[in-house]
Amino acid sequence: MRKYGGCLGTWPRTSLCRGTTSSVQKAREDLAGRLREIRRDAGITGRELAVRCGWSESKSSRIENAKTPPSDADIRAWCRACRAESQTSGLIAANRHSADAHVEWRRLQRSGLRRLQESAGPLYQQTGVFRVYVSDVIPGFLQTPGYAAALLSSIAKFRGTPDDVSEAVAAHIRRNAVLRNGARRFSFVLEESVLRYRICGADTMAAQLGHLLGVMDLQNVAVGIIPFSAERAVWPMPTFTIFDDTRVHADTLDAALTLTQPSQIELYAQAFERLSQGATRGAAARSLVVNALASLD
Repeated sequence: MRKYGGCLGTWPRTSLCRGTTSSVQKAREDLAGRLREIRRDAGITGRELAVRCGWSESKSSRIENAKTPPSDADIRAWCRACRAESQTSGLIAANRHSADAHVEWRRLQRSGLRRLQESAGPLYQQTGVFRVYVSDVIPGFLQTPGYAAALLSSIAKFRGTPDDVSEAVAAHIRRNAVLRNGARRFSFVLEESVLRYRICGADTMAAQLGHLLGVMDLQNVAVGIIPFSAERAVWPMPTFTIFDDTRVHADTLDAALTLTQPSQIELYAQAFERLSQGATRGAAARSLVVNALASLD
């Protein structure tokens, strides 16, 4: 969850209370279903599972029906009882995701946007390789102060958050200094539509596109742009960011998800690779940016 969408490239992100509740419950139900299937595959009853784990049969039932979220120790015991130890780490990751992957909307209402920008700092400092796909707006790493201000203002207005946009923009730009650290590597894939959406006024957008052209010259930054005319291997999808090979932040309207299971990370890495294959680079990519600039006249 921990970011406000690809539009900012920030962490954490907010979620609406209703969406948060339903998403958490769905994740718990999915986990419960996986545990139930593991027990069935082992050919044992809920009673036998309880005996092997040393707890009551009612506890097994509550876990399988998503009435009681299991602890890490419960999952380890369950997998051990079913001789499915190889699935333990993935199930624990899913369990932690269901508990921690959402931030309630009212928390943002109290804190505003500045703290959201600042909270991303430690994660950015710990990451060596960033892979970012965006389909909506300029990635947060690449935003100018003017563009970020326009975007943050629209978010604050839409969400009804405290108006601390100036402070949030300053924090946003300070945090993005990581882009100039040559020890880190950034790979961006943008849909051409990102260059065309009028998030701000023409002058601000022109400055943003000019800044993008400059960033494309950095040695530690690779920018690919998928043209409107490209024959696609995969469809346009919601924005996501891959941090090393340890986590993915993926966007939805009502939440942003932090995904840490190896299978999830592998899936998004595969999607990023497929999207990258359809992107133009170098002079061809710069030409798309220049054309978008010319269309502002």
